[in-house]
Amino acid sequence: MIVQSKAGKRLKKSSLIIGAMMGSIFAAFPAFWMLISSLKPNGEMFLFPPSILSENSSFAAYQSIFDSPEKIRYFVNSYLIAFSVASLTLLIAILAAYALSRYQFAGKRLLNTVIVTLQSIPAITLMIPYFALIVKFGLFDTYQGLILSHVVFTLPYAIIMLTGYFNTLPRELDEAVKIDAGGSMTLLWRILVPISTPGIISVGIYSFMISWNEFLFALTLTKSNSMRTVPIGIQLLMGQHSYEWNEMMAMSILGTLPIAILFLFFQRYFIGGLTSGAVKT
Repeated sequence: MIVQSKAGKRLKKSSLIIGAMMGSIFAAFPAFWMLISSLKPNGEMFLFPPSILSENSSFAAYQSIFDSPEKIRYFVNSYLIAFSVASLTLLIAILAAYALSRYQFAGKRLLNTVIVTLQSIPAITLMIPYFALIVKFGLFDTYQGLILSHVVFTLPYAIIMLTGYFNTLPRELDEAVKIDAGGSMTLLWRILVPISTPGIISVGIYSFMISWNEFLFALTLTKSNSMRTVPIGIQLLMGQHSYEWNEMMAMSILGTLPIAILFLFFQRYFIGGLTSGAVKT
C-alpha cells in the first residue's frame, strides 16, 4: 500500500509537471514565432514548409524601426501616456480606497455599487459620448485626452483592489497614529501606503499594461502621427496592397518588452498584491 501510494504521488507529480510544461510551451510558442518572424525577410514570411531561421535572417526590421523617427515617436507616446495613467490612477485610487476603507459616510454603499458597475461596462459602449466630450473640451488629439480616457477604465478596478487591500490592514494602526497625535494623511502616507507596497505595485502594473495595450481610444481620439501609440503604429504597417509583416512582428516584440520587464522586476510584489494583504492578524 505504501509503495502504491508513493507511486501514485510520483505519477501525480509527473503529470502536473508535464501539464505545466505543455501549457508553458503552448503559451510561449506565439511569442517565439513572432520573434523568429521578425528576423525573416517579408517575402519569406509564408513559405511552406515554414522554417525557423533562413539564410536571409537579419535585424533589418528592427533597424528600420530605430531609423524611423516617426516609429520611435510611437514608443515615446506610449511610455509617456502609460506612465502618466499609472501615476494618476494610483494617486486617485489610493485616496479613494482609503476613504472607502476607513470612513463611514452617506452614500458609501451607492458609491461602491457605481464603481463596480463602471468596471463592468464595455469600453466600446462609451466611445461615442466620450468622443463628444473630448472634442467639446478641446482635448482631441492631445496627451491629456488619451490619459483621461485611459484613467476612466483603469480607475474602478484600482479602487476596488486597493479598498480590499486596505481592509486587510489592522485598525490598530489607526489607533496608534491617533495616540501619537497623527492625522489621517499621516496614517495614509506614512503607515498604510508603505506596508501596502505589493498591492500598489500590482495596481500600477495593471494600469500601465491597460494603457500600453489600449487600441480603440488611441485610434479614435487622435489623428496625427505625432500622437499615435505603439498599437496604432503596428496597425499602420498594414498597407492597402501589402503588409510589412516583419516590421509588425518586430514592433510587437519591442512593444511587449516593457510589460515583460515590469513583471520580471516586480513579480514578487505583483503576486503578493494579488493574493494577500501586507499585514496578517
